[in-house]
Amino acid sequence: MTQYQDDIDAIRSLKDANGSSWSAIDPEAAARMRAQNRFRTGLEIAQYTADIMRADMAEYDADSSVYTQSLGVWHGFIGQQKLISIKKHLKSTNKRYLYLSGWMVAALRSEFGPLPDQSMHEKTAVPALIEELYTFLRQADARELDLLFTQLDAARAAGDETAAEFIQSQIDGYETHVVPIIADIDAGFGNPEATYLLAKKMIEAGACAIQIENQVSDEKQCGHQDGKVTVPHEDFLAKINAVRYAFLELGIDNGIIVARTDSLGAGLTQKLAVTHEPGDLGDRYNSFLDVEEISQEELGNGDVVIKRDGRLLRPKRLASNLYRFRPGTGEERVVLDCITSLRNGADLLWIETEKPHVEQIAGMVDAIREEIPNAKLVYNNSPSFNWTLNFRQQAYDALAEQGQDVSAYDRDKLMSVEYDDTELARLADEKIRTFQRDGSARAGIFHHLITLPTYHTAALSTDDLAKGYFGDEGMLAYVKGVQRREIRGGIATVKHQNMAGSDLGDNHKEYFAGDAALKAGGQHNTMNQFS
Repeated sequence: MTQYQDDIDAIRSLKDANGSSWSAIDPEAAARMRAQNRFRTGLEIAQYTADIMRADMAEYDADSSVYTQSLGVWHGFIGQQKLISIKKHLKSTNKRYLYLSGWMVAALRSEFGPLPDQSMHEKTAVPALIEELYTFLRQADARELDLLFTQLDAARAAGDETAAEFIQSQIDGYETHVVPIIADIDAGFGNPEATYLLAKKMIEAGACAIQIENQVSDEKQCGHQDGKVTVPHEDFLAKINAVRYAFLELGIDNGIIVARTDSLGAGLTQKLAVTHEPGDLGDRYNSFLDVEEISQEELGNGDVVIKRDGRLLRPKRLASNLYRFRPGTGEERVVLDCITSLRNGADLLWIETEKPHVEQIAGMVDAIREEIPNAKLVYNNSPSFNWTLNFRQQAYDALAEQGQDVSAYDRDKLMSVEYDDTELARLADEKIRTFQRDGSARAGIFHHLITLPTYHTAALSTDDLAKGYFGDEGMLAYVKGVQRREIRGGIATVKHQNMAGSDLGDNHKEYFAGDAALKAGGQHNTMNQFS
């Protein structure tokens, strides 16, 4: 017996128990609607996806070649189309997630209009987008199953038992479009209580993994911009605890916390850490400060000083009342951040870097793994990196170290199109192609994501269409560049009425009203041109 058949039998029993008043109810139709609505709440989704992610983490621990991936999305439709494409081309959603970027929420989803990535957008926009994404993914399930049900009815009507049995097996073994979402809570949007309240909303909407960073909430910057300010570890750990309590309160005991450190590029701290004894966590945090030794006589009005090893040390304080770290301490601070986070409730790490360089990442992970052997990363394959230039420069440096002649190349101008067909460019492109595989094998990267890809693809595709349509190509720009490619590539949106739920609605109307149903999918529907 299958769940589908079990539901038919259960609803048939209900129908019989309710007598003639339920005469219009078709048990199989109701069972189909149940199958199309497998997940009834966001918490069901959060638990289902947390189980998937935990299993994937364990599998990666055993074999680092089985890493996971995601693309950042900013609308439910974009997330839906990504998963439909994955199922079409790769036949399974296994180890393919969604990423919800705070940057894109700020830039594209705020009622204030486009905002920089500084936590100025409405915090409720984050759980709202999670809910929207899962609404669209569930609709993708409903639509795809509806197509299978329609095929099953046709096979039965034709008396083709072999086809009917095959289609039924596809229904029984159906793989959902619902996958884990790693969701960005920025720096927590306020104090730990505010973090807890927002985390609850995100989990209730379906998030199984929440990413939180160690920046100051009200001074938060994009990870690839200057002016980043971190907080002492105790402040950050309070917010990690807040997220964990939110998971536990809602019954998602295996929810995932991704602790992000921005210390590699953050040169400032908002405040000094509280320390009780030499060598404790606060003292270690403060040891990275840029200080000058002074005497008691040199103390000025309002000076803040630290006493260490019998010496008075004055941290260098800016006009903004922020304190500066010593240059060159970023990697040490990252390692301390990561070890501390994993020892205090985090499950995965995120190290924000200034370039995509496997050995740089691996150097920090090696140090972390001396203390936490199974430490794993989520890594941002960021569009903020110039990937072409970075990897061509890496290729240039590698060739130079090997003693090869690189005099034909200008290292500072390797982005130039004149180098596109060179051996150096081909070497760089191959390293880009294998970057995720190499990073997972060497640098402990469990999950690779691109934060903002669909922001850029939306702009690029719109530019292509606008350039041709408003230029000399006219309508051919759309037909050749969009519709013809949709048809020949089997892109489901070419039948946009079906994608929006028209055929699904027609079948529901038939369930509800029988032969009296007024349906949209008749012979005069122009979507028939795409059959």
